[in-house]
Amino acid sequence: MADPWLALEFGADPAERIALVGAAHEAFLARGRAPERVREVVRRSWERSALLDPEATAPVDLTDDALESYRAAHPLARVLPLFRDLLGGIALDGAHLMAVCDADGRLLWVEGHPGVLRHAERMNFVPGARWDETHAGTNAPGTALAVDHGVQIFATEHFVRPVQRWTCAAAPIHDPATGRLLGAVDITGGDHLANPQSLALVRATARAAEAFLASAAPAEPDVVHVAALGRDEAELRVGGRRIRLGRRHSELLVLLVDHPEGRTGEQLGLDLYGDDRLHPVTLRAELSRLRRALGEELLDSRPYRLRPTVRADFHTVTELLERGDPAGALRAYPGPLLPGSDAPGVARLRRLVDGQLRAAVLAGADPALLAAWTATPAGADDLTAWQALARALPPGAPRRPLAVARARQLAEEYDLPRATSLQRR
Repeated sequence: MADPWLALEFGADPAERIALVGAAHEAFLARGRAPERVREVVRRSWERSALLDPEATAPVDLTDDALESYRAAHPLARVLPLFRDLLGGIALDGAHLMAVCDADGRLLWVEGHPGVLRHAERMNFVPGARWDETHAGTNAPGTALAVDHGVQIFATEHFVRPVQRWTCAAAPIHDPATGRLLGAVDITGGDHLANPQSLALVRATARAAEAFLASAAPAEPDVVHVAALGRDEAELRVGGRRIRLGRRHSELLVLLVDHPEGRTGEQLGLDLYGDDRLHPVTLRAELSRLRRALGEELLDSRPYRLRPTVRADFHTVTELLERGDPAGALRAYPGPLLPGSDAPGVARLRRLVDGQLRAAVLAGADPALLAAWTATPAGADDLTAWQALARALPPGAPRRPLAVARARQLAEEYDLPRATSLQRR
């Protein structure tokens, strides 16, 4: 398939596909393993959803005045007229719904023909309900948020059975200044939505929403946004510009961000090269090139420091942990800090961020958080986390056999005895 985010290949028979994926879904629930014929994005989503009862209904978090107050204050409230302008015809044609959710999968607006809305209410597809994967399983808005990409979910690809009569397409929306996930826009209807046009439409609508927010937002000339998690080359956003840095400059930027008070050349050299490989001339040349890349107005010397206020994604993770929000920290964590870097200062900071996040997840013993952590690059080989996940899951949970098998596999790879708690269960 040319586009893995599309549900059906050109010429595929929808009825045949519904039956095929439906059988795969039942096999997954029985054995905890999805057959190869299921799309990769769906298979991974089923694994993330495996803690759910397949007959579950999405919970409603907000109603009445609380819902009105919440969505009136949400950044996407400003974009609602645009959504209605672009998707209003679909929302009123008697066959589709338009929905907008926040970054936690909480539906803010659900609009469409009254008859279609009544059918959707039966599965709690209503404003205020939580449709993230944790609460509603595989579905277009929830999965689009989980993978941060536009996606179609077709009929029996939904994890929860009451939703399998629907097909939907959704795309995430980001804050254009910070890159922070704001929510997603979705269209929901019948099997006929499994076509390239529906996915293209929600993607275009999401991009239009971001462009609208960018044009309406006040300028922040003194704020720099840095993204360095899950990527080897950091991206810097400042004054409407996006600057992608090379690996060495990314390391220098992260080190400067982590020390807003400034660093001497010697301190930066130690953090960048280590005790045995100090290269002051090379370091000065790299800093000179970094200054040219960033702009003369951003970087001071004596000591070296960034002049403006900096907001960095790795600081966001640690701040959320300090506020006691490990779930939010996991959502804000796409992967380790500059994973390809061997600079001592960067490696030390990477271990600190990963270690704090891991400790918070393990301390909570929440199966959903443990499953999310083991799905990250840092947690994929974490034996302790896989053992904790296996212990936290009830014996009948579809994901438990996967967790037990992975824990045993890692124990063998590390040449360790199997955990006695796993052997007994």
